[in-house]
Amino acid sequence: MNNAGTAVFSDFTERTKDEFMKVLEVNLFGTFNCINQVGKHMVSNNISGAIINIGSIYGVVSSDPEIYTDCPRNNSEVYSASKAGIIQMTKYFAVHLAESNIRVNCVSPGGIFNDQGDDFVKNYSQRTPAKRMATPQEIVQAIVYLSDNSTASYISGQNLLVDGGLTSW
Repeated sequence: MNNAGTAVFSDFTERTKDEFMKVLEVNLFGTFNCINQVGKHMVSNNISGAIINIGSIYGVVSSDPEIYTDCPRNNSEVYSASKAGIIQMTKYFAVHLAESNIRVNCVSPGGIFNDQGDDFVKNYSQRTPAKRMATPQEIVQAIVYLSDNSTASYISGQNLLVDGGLTSW
């Protein structure tokens, strides 16, 4: 499972090239590097199984700035671009590792409750059909499901949105 990631929270009008490239380096190249190294190991040792990448709903939809009223951690354009790249890379590697019986999928979480500001939680929950944020366990269960070679044996190249319906609007 590839779950390393970073973000930048400054306003996009003040984004530096170094900030932009750091996010791409960690999120996108980091995911590529893990798939590349693990994939090579699995292929050369005839190991079948699953690789799970972690994307984000913000690789699929743009963030709603009205959610972030009391939260300095607003989403950035480069974070979204890196997560969209991870989703696409998932599809690429699902095709290219399939002949080695390696499934590659992505889990894209929505907001996960982690002591954010009260307004953020309220605003996010109102934006989500489930009317709440996810628990970490709900994301873990999606990863466990996609990792299972019996229940998810025919699932590859997919991006599973675990977002309480937020991207359904």
